[in-house]
Amino acid sequence: MTPRILIIAGSDSGGGAGIQADIKTGTMLGGHAMTAIAAITAQNTLGVQAVMPVPTDMVIAQIDSVVSDIGVDAVKIGMIGSAETAHAVADRLEKLADVPIIFDPVMVATSGAALADDATIAAFARLIGIATVVTPNLPELAALGGENALRGRGAMLIKGGHAEGEELVDRLILPDGGEIRWADPRIETRHSHGTGCTLASAIATGLGRGMTLADAVARARTFVRLALREAPGFGGGHGPMGHQAVRLDSDLGGPMLNQVTLPLADYEASAAFYRLLGLRQIVESAPRYARFESAGGATLSIETSEEVAGKPVVFLECGDLDALVARLRGTGVAVSDPVMQSWGWREARLADPAGNTLCLYQAGENRRFPPWRLA
Repeated sequence: MTPRILIIAGSDSGGGAGIQADIKTGTMLGGHAMTAIAAITAQNTLGVQAVMPVPTDMVIAQIDSVVSDIGVDAVKIGMIGSAETAHAVADRLEKLADVPIIFDPVMVATSGAALADDATIAAFARLIGIATVVTPNLPELAALGGENALRGRGAMLIKGGHAEGEELVDRLILPDGGEIRWADPRIETRHSHGTGCTLASAIATGLGRGMTLADAVARARTFVRLALREAPGFGGGHGPMGHQAVRLDSDLGGPMLNQVTLPLADYEASAAFYRLLGLRQIVESAPRYARFESAGGATLSIETSEEVAGKPVVFLECGDLDALVARLRGTGVAVSDPVMQSWGWREARLADPAGNTLCLYQAGENRRFPPWRLA
């Protein structure tokens, strides 16, 4: 199904964050984005030059318009505009039954500009009270009173991007007190405008499609990291990420055909051939292996015939590899156990009725951005 995602947030004229980033994210992840614009900003990569809150009645009218006709599967709340709007939005959303609500408590832009006054921040308590998950970064968490002030309500995804160190740790605190952690190397870039908006909208799209919270967060984090790596480099300050370049990297409802490995006999001849076709070489391990990236994001590898038994191997990336393996085995299909490989891919092998080799796998950002990716 196509999840219907209602986004209540501010507009970013520079297209890096806010409603613009939310729409890009929901679309790239297979959702239908609907909006209730709560504020209009004039901003670019250097900062926020002007802010104009949208009147509360107009914000509520936008919400009522789309909910009454199109319906909604998840809600994402970002920049809210005013305390009055925060309370009115909470009143409306309390009436939605069984609809996950993701609240990103936006207070300050990446550039440092304030996007919420003290009264609006105080009104966040209403939105926190109805949220399925709140996604504060470390400064926002401190402004809201810390972890203890938020415990006992919904879930919290505490984003660790503002912490020191080369490793970034995000923590999902569940309502029952359980905790799930994700840790990844920090991606050094100044083009990080809109990471919080993007993450929250990606989570909303996943929950709207019926994913578990943990799976939705994991997929959202991968999407953000890939978009950071694909940033186009616009502007002289904190530039936008590359949402438009994140393709074939996220589970949209089933296995994705995004990688093929072909046998080779002559490394130099084969590598030169695929570069001539216009593919970008991203891995080089002569004379045994090379990987190439297409304009759409699919990848193609060439490998010595001994490694691939002289036959092509088709790769299908899976959101839940173990579940697919179990389902196939339940129907009598022979599938190898999923195994984590040294190159960072978790793989299971099988053959189709004609004997063609298939690989079911999970790789995340390592498919296109392994640590050894060519510059």
